[in-house]
Amino acid sequence: MTVTVRTKDLLENFNLTLVAGADGINREIITSDISRPGIEMTGYFNYYPKERLQLIGRTEMAYFLDLDKEAQRDRAEKLCSSITPGIVFSRGMDIPGVFIEAANQASVPLLRSPRKTTRVISRLTNYLEEKFAPTTSIHGVLVDIYGVGVLIIGQSGVGKSETALELVKRGHRLVADDSVEIRQEDYDSLIGSSPAILEHMLEIRGIGIIDVMTLFGAGAVRTSKYISVVINLENWVEDKQYDRLGLDEDKMQIMDVHLPKATIPVRPGRNLAVIIEVAAMNFRLKRMGFNAAQDFSERLTDLIQKEKDILD
Repeated sequence: MTVTVRTKDLLENFNLTLVAGADGINREIITSDISRPGIEMTGYFNYYPKERLQLIGRTEMAYFLDLDKEAQRDRAEKLCSSITPGIVFSRGMDIPGVFIEAANQASVPLLRSPRKTTRVISRLTNYLEEKFAPTTSIHGVLVDIYGVGVLIIGQSGVGKSETALELVKRGHRLVADDSVEIRQEDYDSLIGSSPAILEHMLEIRGIGIIDVMTLFGAGAVRTSKYISVVINLENWVEDKQYDRLGLDEDKMQIMDVHLPKATIPVRPGRNLAVIIEVAAMNFRLKRMGFNAAQDFSERLTDLIQKEKDILD
C-alpha cells in the first residue's frame, strides 16, 4: 500500500503556522528523515539533502543572523530548492524577510512551530516513520490476551473467529478479525490493527456479523496491538507428530520480523480458547526468563544421570 504524505498534512496534524510559500503546500514528502542544515549555513551545499524536510532551530538561526545580507540571501535561496518539501522554524522564531522572499519565489512552504527544536523533530519524525512504515495484510484474528498480542491464523473454517469470541467472553480484547493490517514500526516490532470497515466486528458462521463493542462493551476491543506470538490452528491429522514438549520453537516471518509460532491441532473436545490463553501466559513466562519445557528437560536429564550413577 503506497502512502503519500504532503506538506499540508503536517499543517493539519501539528501546531504549525504557514508563513510563506503557500503555493508549495502540496509538495510530496518522500522520506521520514529530517535535516538540520547546520553545515549548509556555512555555505557548504555539496551534500545538501534537499529532498528532506528541513528544520531550523535557534543555533542555525543565530548563525544565519550573523551573516552579512548577501550571504543570507545566498543561503536562503539555496535552502529553498525546487524539491524541498518545507522548512520548519522552531521556538516561534521570527523568520527573516530574505527567507520569506526566497520561499515565495521557489514555492517552498515555511512553517513555524512554537515548540522546542527537539520536541518538533521528535514528533515530526515519529509521524513520518509511522506513515512510511512497511505494511502488509494477513488473513487471521488478532487478540490481546493478558497484554500479549496473539495473531491466530489457519485455513478458512478452522474456528479462528469462534475462538476469538470465546476469548472475548473470557475477558480478553479483540483487535481485528478476518483481515489484520500489520505495520512494521521498527526492525523488530509489528503492530496489528483492523481495517476501518471491520473495526470491532466479528464474523460467526451461522450468526453473521456481530459488533463486539456493542455486545461486550468498550473494554472488549482495542484499536491496535504489538504482535508477539503467532498461533496456527490446523485440523488434526492422525499420523502427524505434534510437538509435545515445546523445546523446538517454530518461527514465522512477517516482513522483516521473525515471530514465535505454535501450531495447535483442532478436533472436537479441545478447548482452543483455554489452550491459546495458556500459550499466551507461557510466552510471558518465557519472556521473563522461565521456560517450562527447558526446565522439564533439565530435570529429566538430571534424573537419567542419577539413575545411571546408581547402576554404575
